[in-house]
Amino acid sequence: MFSTFKSTKKWLIVAVSLLGLFGLIAFTEIQHGQKHVRSVIIRLNQVDGHNFLTRRDVTGYLTNEGADPVVGKDYADINFRQLETRLLRHGLVKNCQISRDLTGNLLVSIDQPRPLARLLTAGEAMHTVSGVYVSEDGRLFPISMNYSARVPILTGPYFATNRSLGNERNRPLLDLLKRIHDDPFWRAQITELSVDRQGEVTMWPQLGKHQIELGPPTDLDAKFKKLKLVYTDVLPAKGWDRYSRVNVQYRNQIVCE
Repeated sequence: MFSTFKSTKKWLIVAVSLLGLFGLIAFTEIQHGQKHVRSVIIRLNQVDGHNFLTRRDVTGYLTNEGADPVVGKDYADINFRQLETRLLRHGLVKNCQISRDLTGNLLVSIDQPRPLARLLTAGEAMHTVSGVYVSEDGRLFPISMNYSARVPILTGPYFATNRSLGNERNRPLLDLLKRIHDDPFWRAQITELSVDRQGEVTMWPQLGKHQIELGPPTDLDAKFKKLKLVYTDVLPAKGWDRYSRVNVQYRNQIVCE
């Protein structure tokens, strides 16, 4: 009798185990059985709380404006890398990643470029939606109709022959834009930068009627230390509209005229 009980218990354990195994296999098959794209789920990683892109924009990029739809398409016919390459052709997409979940949804994650300045070339008016943005890696990307970033205007003849700041030659200028962007005081104060043909920089502030002559975008620590002294000690004492130019270009000198 005891032997029969042990045998029954053994077979019961085996049956329960097999049932659990079959259930797991069935569950896995159901989860992976979505051979077609059920829907497209798009995640936009915001830039400073805003989006240059909308989900509708991304869907248009992804499907060639509807000419190559993906919903309902067999996953066996979808090349994820090809879709990512298609998205990256658009300037408002910095990085992207495409994958799928267990229920058959196509997952699209988008990183948008972060702007440091808005470049205007000759003939482009500041009051119009024109120009291009300069990203934090020096790449130029287009203005968005969905959101206008509050960044300094960048102008000057230097950009007639320099249409990218991503190379080593223009690294100092990109470092200058990053310094302004990363410092809350200078980000609020500097509204425009102009670069002449020799690469020397002049800046215009939000407060005051003066221009700031920075010279080449080198020795930034020393130059901004002198400029901060002007803004904390000189201008409050002499008056914000007292000077028309402030020059911090030369070593150990501050020229206010």
